[in-house]
Amino acid sequence: MTSEEYKAILALAINNEVESYEFYKGVYEKATDTYIKKMFSEFAAEELGHQKLLQGFLAKDIQDMHFDESADYKVSETVDKPKLSLNLKPSDALALAMKNEEDAMNMYAAFATASSDQSQKKMFTDLSIMEKGHKTKLEKYYVNVAFPEVW
Repeated sequence: MTSEEYKAILALAINNEVESYEFYKGVYEKATDTYIKKMFSEFAAEELGHQKLLQGFLAKDIQDMHFDESADYKVSETVDKPKLSLNLKPSDALALAMKNEEDAMNMYAAFATASSDQSQKKMFTDLSIMEKGHKTKLEKYYVNVAFPEVW
C-alpha cells in the first residue's frame, strides 16, 4: 500500500469518526433525559478521541496499530435503524448509534476482506475491531435502557 493510499483510507476513517462525533453531540444537545445526555456526551468525547487517534496514525507506521478484539452481542442486528429526530426516545437514540457503529464495523470488515495488501488488510481489520468495541458498549447500554425490567 502506498503512502497516499494509506492516507486516503485514514482520511475516510477520520471523516466517519467526525460524523459519529457530530451525531452523538447532536443527540446530547437535543436529549432531555439526564442519563442519555451524559452517555452521549461521553460517546461524543470518545469519538473525538478516536478522531485524534486516527490522525496520529497518519504520522506512524501501520504496524504500530493494535486493538483488542471485543465481544459482539449482535443486539444491533436485531433492531431497526430509527431516523434521527428531536423526539427520540432513549432506546431509539441508542439503536441509531448502535446501527451506525455496526455499519462502520461492517464497512471496515468488508474493506479488509477485499484487501490483498496485508498491511492494508490489518489496518481495516483493526478499524473494524475498534468500531465493534463501540457497538458492544452501546449494546450494553441499550439492553439496560430498552429493557429496564431486567433490573
